[in-house]
Amino acid sequence: MTRYALLVRGINVGGKNKVVMAQLRQELTELGLEKVETYINSGNIFFNSIVPRTKLIENLQAFFERRYPFIQSFSLLSYEDYEEDLRNLPDWWNHEMARKDVLFYTEGLDVDQVIEKVNSFELEDEVVHFGRLGIFWGKFSEESYYETAYHKYLLKMPFYRQITIRNAKTFDKIGQMLKN
Repeated sequence: MTRYALLVRGINVGGKNKVVMAQLRQELTELGLEKVETYINSGNIFFNSIVPRTKLIENLQAFFERRYPFIQSFSLLSYEDYEEDLRNLPDWWNHEMARKDVLFYTEGLDVDQVIEKVNSFELEDEVVHFGRLGIFWGKFSEESYYETAYHKYLLKMPFYRQITIRNAKTFDKIGQMLKN
């Protein structure tokens, strides 16, 4: 049995793509997932499954296509994946910063292309770390936030619609929920 976090992109944001979490938990339980839980209302779902990861991804893609066709992207990670990235984080991630986000890679995303593109950005008052699960991005100052590559370039990238972003607090909560 493996514990997973399913991070769905673009639901319940600004009144669009509404999903009732209680209903989604019930539907995923009916799909055969166990101990289904959610955290906040923005697509952080946790569950246990014995189904192999590749088959699980196929099942989830078919489920979303059928039931929630506006869900185009999601990231599926295990507790082991999470712990590996946590162990390999740079020192700056553990220090106070204006903003820290994780840009999670989603299933089917060309990760090498994303890394190449982000590496081409000229960083302004910010740092990045490429992890196994996503890009860890820190911004040093709130005053300079609008000058960062994160703000100026990332939103315009074609891959932006295929990543799902969580802040550092939510990243920590994901670890807690995966551990339970």
